[in-house]
Amino acid sequence: MQAAPSTERILVVDDEPEIVALVTYHLAKVGYRVATAATGQEALELARRERPSLMVLDLMLPGISGFDVLEQLRADESTRDIAVLMLTARREEPDRIRGLSLGADDYLTKPFSPAELVLRVGAILRRTGNAAPVNADTLVIGPLHIDRAAMAVKVDAQEVELTPTEFKLLLTLVERRGRVQGRGLLLETVWDAAPDIQTRTVDMHVQRLRTKLGAAGDMIETVRGFGYRFRAAMPRGA
Repeated sequence: MQAAPSTERILVVDDEPEIVALVTYHLAKVGYRVATAATGQEALELARRERPSLMVLDLMLPGISGFDVLEQLRADESTRDIAVLMLTARREEPDRIRGLSLGADDYLTKPFSPAELVLRVGAILRRTGNAAPVNADTLVIGPLHIDRAAMAVKVDAQEVELTPTEFKLLLTLVERRGRVQGRGLLLETVWDAAPDIQTRTVDMHVQRLRTKLGAAGDMIETVRGFGYRFRAAMPRGA
């Protein structure tokens, strides 16, 4: 399957970790930049801040439902053009009609084929003509500045030299900041789950990445027994 343009970003919104991991892996595998959210409120905040090209949105979410998220997206001028692919465990026609009437571009019912999801995402993006915003290549979190297009990283305006793998690892953690990323999921995303790569490779790369980033490396938090999480802000006192 042909790789997607790296500037096109997808926001995956689902409270089931298994679904998030499955969708993220298959979208990242063909070249999309993927961010994730587990709640409707988090999805709305990320959508307003990062302006993804498309949102894969589960309708059954804790707190704010997917229907409410969709309605708020379409009511907000800054997010109304974001394409939306609904995910639903319900096959009843009224749910599909409600979602489509609120402005969804397409829908899939669970369980679904990952290959079909990837094809539908591509079809929606071609149909809607969605493109990443002008500043989509730049991420700024505290002292950390990441230029996706140039694959360049700066900390406090000082350039940091990273290997391509270190850059991909950092970008993956940053785009999914606030969410714990298991070592297995990082292996799938960053190393494409190569059979000769082991989980300790993740730990070694994270350690080198922290060293290169200096004080900003403290934003990469170890979650004992599971993996890593990129903080949404610098730790106090850093």
